[in-house]
Amino acid sequence: MVYDTNIVVSAALKPGSIPASLVALAMGKHVSLFLSPAIVEEYTEVLKRPKFGFDPIAIDAFLRDLRRVATMVHPTQRITKAPDDPDNRFLECAQAARTEYLVTGNKRHFPFQEFEGTRIVSPAEFARIVAKESPPSS
Repeated sequence: MVYDTNIVVSAALKPGSIPASLVALAMGKHVSLFLSPAIVEEYTEVLKRPKFGFDPIAIDAFLRDLRRVATMVHPTQRITKAPDDPDNRFLECAQAARTEYLVTGNKRHFPFQEFEGTRIVSPAEFARIVAKESPPSS
């Protein structure tokens, strides 16, 4: 799956939140996260904005860990489907990875439910999907 930037920002801002649990699933390799260079660049730029007050060293470590567990893809096709052009980088990554899900807290940025086989879902929707697919622990 691909996580929109708002998922990683929400995870950093609110430990214990659904986005934080989704990032933890990726960090634990319980779900397959896909990144592209453009997405890593956006994550970095947004997480280092002064308004959030995150420690830059902690952000670098977090992004290094995220890159370590994710699969990096290098999209070759330019997409212009999303109304806000930077959101197209997430569609490009999802397409290149042929992933099932793009998880976003801003579904209005993706005014369609699906893109070339990738479902656009909220964090809560994805958490329910993962919970259904995971066998209960004993």
